[in-house]
Amino acid sequence: MESKKGSEKAEAVGCPSETGMVGKAAVCEGCPGRELCMQLGNKDPDQEVIDVRMKVIKHKILILSGKGGVGKSSVAATLTMALAKLSKKVGLVDLDICGPSTPKLMNVEGMSVINSQWGWKPLISPHDSIKVMSVGSLLQHTDSAVVWRGPRKTQIIKRFLKDTLWGKLDFIVFDTPPGTSDEHLTVINVLKNSQPDGAVIVSTPQALSLGTIRKEITFCRKMGIKILGIVENMSGFVCPCCEEQTDLFSSGGAESLASEYGLAFLGRIPIDQRLTECCERGQSIFTQYPDSATGRALLDVANSVIEAVER
Repeated sequence: MESKKGSEKAEAVGCPSETGMVGKAAVCEGCPGRELCMQLGNKDPDQEVIDVRMKVIKHKILILSGKGGVGKSSVAATLTMALAKLSKKVGLVDLDICGPSTPKLMNVEGMSVINSQWGWKPLISPHDSIKVMSVGSLLQHTDSAVVWRGPRKTQIIKRFLKDTLWGKLDFIVFDTPPGTSDEHLTVINVLKNSQPDGAVIVSTPQALSLGTIRKEITFCRKMGIKILGIVENMSGFVCPCCEEQTDLFSSGGAESLASEYGLAFLGRIPIDQRLTECCERGQSIFTQYPDSATGRALLDVANSVIEAVER
């Protein structure tokens, strides 16, 4: 018969640094840092510095999606550009550790993160001087695979917040990976003292996407994260010639879901060949196509977000 101690070892997975069992769990036995953890108890030595960095930033927003392929990263990037166009000082943190796409979207590919005596200097995007931090800018080769376990992901996320010289900003936007995983739990935990404003959930009109959004809503409510609203991405196709919009998929699903759950609907972003072109080239649609319907839609979403956090 397996002993109780052996059973605990089998059940223990990873470092319990974010639970009440720091230094006490079975997995801690034999760990060289156990004594230090016992001395510190549940107090995270990085938390105080993170709080100082984050409390001078007015608004902190998480961009979430229940599944991949809904254009969450492009929405996060273009939302920061739209906020910057509305005269806001903005930062963007890429928390998609295994699939970072922010460097290309923000046109900071090839730039190196400088580690000064005061901390990491964030990359400065040419799009209205948006500050950017991504693990993609820390890799020696852009095609390198990031194969990290949970604890290492936790540490790099903490460094993005603790060691980066963000300064005073109006908004900092966190682009998270799909689903609900280590990255989400970590950023929610480390932001708890600085009171994040909430989450913007990105969906597409299809029923398959909307089904996963329900799980994302449940996750936010369980973790105590306010939902600022839902954005429907890929909502119809905009003709590049006449700007007539055609619904390629179903339409209005995200708005109906927002109404069902009593959430704000922040707006629709259509499929636009020009927006795709800008994302692929690391350009801003507000600079390349300032009068486009898609640009206006993104500004409407940004204004809705501003109203939601200031309400």
